Amino acid sequence: MSKRIGIIGAGAAGLFAACIAGLSGKSALVFEKNNKAGKKLLITGKGRCNITNNCSIDELMANIPGNGRFLYSAFDQYDNRDIMAFFESINVPVKTERGNRVFPVSDRSLDVVKALIGYARSHGAKFLYESPVSGICCENGHVRGVRLKNNDYYELDSVILAAGGLSYPMTGSDGDGYRLAKALGHTVTDLKPSLVPLETVEKWVSELQGLSLKNVGLTAYDNKGNKVYREQGEMLFTHFGVSGPMILSASRHILDCGYKGAYFLIDLKPALDEEKLDLRLQRDFARYSRKQFGNSLSELLPKSMIPVFIELSGIPSEKPVNQITKAERKELVKLLKGIKITVSKPRPIEEAIITAGGISTKEINPSTMESKLIKGLFFAGEIIDVDAYTGGFNLTIAFSTAYVAAMNA
Repeated sequence: MSKRIGIIGAGAAGLFAACIAGLSGKSALVFEKNNKAGKKLLITGKGRCNITNNCSIDELMANIPGNGRFLYSAFDQYDNRDIMAFFESINVPVKTERGNRVFPVSDRSLDVVKALIGYARSHGAKFLYESPVSGICCENGHVRGVRLKNNDYYELDSVILAAGGLSYPMTGSDGDGYRLAKALGHTVTDLKPSLVPLETVEKWVSELQGLSLKNVGLTAYDNKGNKVYREQGEMLFTHFGVSGPMILSASRHILDCGYKGAYFLIDLKPALDEEKLDLRLQRDFARYSRKQFGNSLSELLPKSMIPVFIELSGIPSEKPVNQITKAERKELVKLLKGIKITVSKPRPIEEAIITAGGISTKEINPSTMESKLIKGLFFAGEIIDVDAYTGGFNLTIAFSTAYVAAMNA
């Protein structure tokens, strides 16, 4: 008789688990509180869905700062190459872009979600939408079924808990999964926002709201002054602070110090060292020697940034360019190579891309994703206390752990 698996959550991990369960001859019943599947998956990668990362296993592990070692066994069973091959096999051809990020050729996350649902259904999975689970029922330390909030009961041989984390609660990830696991005696480690926009101490940042900087350098320091991260890329100024791809990545590197007091140095001209940048300034100042300082920066900086830069420089805007001293010019070079932004706190966890923390990995068998406390209970995806940087690594975790859970459920 085919084993009946219950899967709680139809996000990335839940959908993938339903596919693998069907592939291995098991009947999957997917309980989803929303009226459709894959809500968070639809918005990943700006709607393009960064499925995985086409890198080596060593690079994969290096990009998982949150309990990466726990995943060695899972990746040994099913890794990023297997994920790419699976999507190719279900008619979702993939491509590799900058940073080894892997996307569907169509650039449409909807194609990924539709393909996963279609494949799962064709292999026997049944989806119960608007069906929030109120409890996982156990007897003598073994899963027996689930009860829904409307009091319906489903008898099951095993349950895969893939209910997501706390980030983006409008997609259904509101912490329900943690409550279900806690009720069965599982430990939930501290839940923190990761890959999250950041609020800043400096008030001038809000004056640049809406300004996007491309190809700038960022060096991140923790609140003890230790350099923890460096990248070149894109960032965005907001009404509360900073966001954008580079900031989200940097946020994970300062999570462990508690965010507050960590700081960034923004290099506005990473292609030029200080000597070459000084020569560039000298050329610009020679060209605009009769102008005021405030009118000499249009070729160097975005228009909206000029007033803020002038304020930070301490040089009066009306000062004639030909009166700027060599010492002042040297300070301008330093400022262009390292504008300081201090972090006051992260934005709320609801605005984070991923949740750091979750079901303690000490209570999960890494080879099977089965609970060490309850037989027949398995975990997959963001609900586990593992997290990674941006670039397709978190979805890799979701798909890999879902595969292992579904194969062993």
